Amino acid sequence: MKLSAWAKKNGISYKTAYRWFKDNKLPVPVEQMPSGTIIINENLKLNNKKKYVIYARVSSHDQKKDLESQLNRLREFASYNGLMIHKEVSEIGSGLNDKRKKLLLILQDNELSIIVEHKDRLSRFGFNIIETLFKSNNREIIVINNSDLKEDLVQDFVDIVTSMCAKIYGKRGAKNRANKALKAITVD
Repeated sequence: MKLSAWAKKNGISYKTAYRWFKDNKLPVPVEQMPSGTIIINENLKLNNKKKYVIYARVSSHDQKKDLESQLNRLREFASYNGLMIHKEVSEIGSGLNDKRKKLLLILQDNELSIIVEHKDRLSRFGFNIIETLFKSNNREIIVINNSDLKEDLVQDFVDIVTSMCAKIYGKRGAKNRANKALKAITVD
């Protein structure tokens, strides 16, 4: 099968598939003919049978620039460890939001494993539950930076206070009220 047909079949743009070919990152065996045509042979098996999705998330549109750098770090990690990337998913939304559409699609596909930069990129709370469900389906979650810093706990607290203020006062101004509540706590 030609590279263009394989890309179309898998919902990937031809440019992306060609870039993967040039970087030797295609998840299937490939051969380039003397004419230059790139042929995919899906019948051959690769060493790595798992399909990995790299998942990047930022909380707000202000952090959109961080999204691409997060994706780059995930690509580098996957490449360095010989993991074939099946799909790249990026989202803008709160880690407290359990209705993120793109994440839910990944969770529903029982063939996909996930690579994330930090646990909180996947979920602020309940990470262990998600990980247990993945393991029961012979899937895995790879966290490339598994450090738990004190700042993470503070950020979790800020997120909870912001969420509560948003529910009580509405979304507008919730962040300001949360910051005022934190200042009142730190004064004591």
